[in-house]
Amino acid sequence: MIPRSRPVINEADIAARARVPLATWRRRDAPAFRERVPSLLPGSRFLLYDLAQTEAYLAGRPIPALPDGEHPEDLLTDKEAAAILGITPSTVQAYATQGHLSRGTTLYGARLWTRREVHDRRDNAPGQGKGGGRRAGEPQGPRKAHAYEGDPRLDTAREALTAATGTPKGRIAAALAEQHGGTPRTWERLLTIAAATHDSDQT
Repeated sequence: MIPRSRPVINEADIAARARVPLATWRRRDAPAFRERVPSLLPGSRFLLYDLAQTEAYLAGRPIPALPDGEHPEDLLTDKEAAAILGITPSTVQAYATQGHLSRGTTLYGARLWTRREVHDRRDNAPGQGKGGGRRAGEPQGPRKAHAYEGDPRLDTAREALTAATGTPKGRIAAALAEQHGGTPRTWERLLTIAAATHDSDQT
């Protein structure tokens, strides 16, 4: 994650600022640098660093802390976006290609999306199957009763609740996530809505 869409820099540009070849910088200087200035995208092949922290390190100044907490303008990787949406990173990329998400922002080759956009996509329930739901920027149409209205996974959630009466919701959600994909957190939301709508149907 890149907090607040802050300016970033990669290792090639850091080496250029240090006026040494990239290979030399990585061999000689990178280990100490990485201990003080962590990559903003851990687990990614893209090694990007906060520009302000990098400049402070190169100048021998105290390294400023990054902002705490979540912010709508945070830039997220496909993995981070996928965790929020309850889908796979490849599906995030497919959404961007199909227009159900924007193409995002590309920084040094890394494609990223704002937390604001990802939350909007989540709260407007990505459609299931080929269509993938509303395209980015299109009008929403009539407001839904809840974010997952029309989601076929609600039927699966209702069936699971009926079959596992008395089982903790978290355990049901974990089993559904393992069987059908998505995250346990998403399935917990679906189970909550399924239980509420089932109760309302009985009244």
